Amino acid sequence: MPTAFRPGALGDLAAAGFDDIIDVRSPAEFADDHLPGAINLPVLDDAQRAEVGTIYKQVSPFDARKIGGALVAANAARHIAGPLRDRGGGWRPLVYCWRGGQRSGAFATILDQIGWRVSRLEGGYKTWRALIVDQVERRGFGAPVVVLDGNTGSAKTAVLHRLAARGVQVVDLEGLANHRGSLFGAMPGGQPSQKMFETHLAMALAGLDPARPVVVEAESSRIGDRGLPRAVWKALCAAPRLRLDAPLSARAAYTAGSYAEAVAEPGRVADTVAQLARLHPADRIADWAAMADRGDWGALAEGLMRDHYDPRYRKHRERYAEREVAVIDAPALDAAGLDRVAALVEGVADRMAAQDAPTPGAGPQTGPE
Repeated sequence: MPTAFRPGALGDLAAAGFDDIIDVRSPAEFADDHLPGAINLPVLDDAQRAEVGTIYKQVSPFDARKIGGALVAANAARHIAGPLRDRGGGWRPLVYCWRGGQRSGAFATILDQIGWRVSRLEGGYKTWRALIVDQVERRGFGAPVVVLDGNTGSAKTAVLHRLAARGVQVVDLEGLANHRGSLFGAMPGGQPSQKMFETHLAMALAGLDPARPVVVEAESSRIGDRGLPRAVWKALCAAPRLRLDAPLSARAAYTAGSYAEAVAEPGRVADTVAQLARLHPADRIADWAAMADRGDWGALAEGLMRDHYDPRYRKHRERYAEREVAVIDAPALDAAGLDRVAALVEGVADRMAAQDAPTPGAGPQTGPE
């Protein structure tokens, strides 16, 4: 008989030590979101699930169960003879479906009859999803948050990665959302679904050490098409901020060299510039379009920052002025300059933690004293 597994916390899944986590839902359900590390062995594919559902509603539940049972048995046989053919007698899988009902029950029973030590996720994906929502909507970070702020092109993400390499606790929201959070921010592969973004985020939050500060890049309430959950957004708004202060020329040069995939895609930059037409004079849009046509990325980046991004950031900075506790001078954004900035940010964050976070609004600083 399959055993029931019901996690009380996100960390319980890894602690349970299952050899495989098997999602028997349809491929479309799996693509929308799934448990970390799960493999998809659907007992009904998308078309079959739709067919059985239609028969259930329009013909009879009995006929639907009969046809569905035959399909489940055939698909289970295919999985056992295929992807699971090399699993030994001691294999210990966790199986789940949407609600922990018929689909996972049928597959888990077959695996159990073979002799494998199978467990079934009690309540299915809905149980797991409830833990995710609790983490991102209610619990949040669970550690002191420090926000890394700065004008567009200040290399905040690069600094964040350097901080992680130095052992500083960070959460890379843009990495989790697979988007740079700007007009040109789309990344190869596209963004995960909102649910999958929240799953990745929840796992990152659940793994934080509550005794250490966590550095997070400043974001708006949306990163591309993905929205920040309530607890995460509230924490960013309330956290103390460290601002990187880099000159326009350095930011423009850094940005021009960092968006290779955007400039390599024919028409992408020009199309994005055209989207700004309602916000800027026609002659300015024409100038930017001409820069894009001739590939003058440095000049285009500088123009966009000076006339589009920076004015908007000034309003943003005014909104959070009372949260700013330090200004980190970043005159150069090359490798050496970024290493220096990361060291300064680490020093300020450590000092803030040691002092239990100084009172916001204490005035700008250039780094640790």
